[in-house]
Amino acid sequence: MVNSIRRELKEKQLGFVWILIVGLVAGLIARAVVPGNDAMGFAATVLLGLVGSLVGGVLAVLFTSETFDSYSPAGLIGAIIGAIVALLVYRQMRKA
Repeated sequence: MVNSIRRELKEKQLGFVWILIVGLVAGLIARAVVPGNDAMGFAATVLLGLVGSLVGGVLAVLFTSETFDSYSPAGLIGAIIGAIVALLVYRQMRKA
């Protein structure tokens, strides 16, 4: 019983690390694809990617048969698209 709890905890921790890595990659790609100068640090880039992942995940659930607990390589593409949208919205809000 204790071993299964430890294994489940390690899997959740690893899942959290993967979420951060995917967020960082999505944020970096979004900043590279969208032209312009964005004065963002490391944490803001990760946050941008995480917001993008959330936006991409919600859109995937709404328009496909995917669920939030499933993962597919298309999830990274959705996260990148979501991060691009989030970056464009952030720029528009910053101008106002």
